[in-house]
Amino acid sequence: MALKTKEKTKIIKEASIHEKDTGSSEVQIALLSKEIDKLALHLRKHPKDLHSKKGLIKMVITRKKLLAYLKKNSEKRYSAIVKKIGLKK
Repeated sequence: MALKTKEKTKIIKEASIHEKDTGSSEVQIALLSKEIDKLALHLRKHPKDLHSKKGLIKMVITRKKLLAYLKKNSEKRYSAIVKKIGLKK
């Protein structure tokens, strides 16, 4: 269920600020969003998988915290990543 290496590198390239960026808030938010999408699909097929549901909730909370941090520090970067990922904000 985890993201494959090729998928991760593609997401990192799209969301990175500079060439060697792998850990900025934007990259973390983009990776979490993709993982959340995959896990949501899994939970639609397996609604009783409570362990995965708990992991999904943790990921959503982490993404929410990262988005709040980014909004507080740089409104421009925040709106850019929200638009790029397609979140409803």
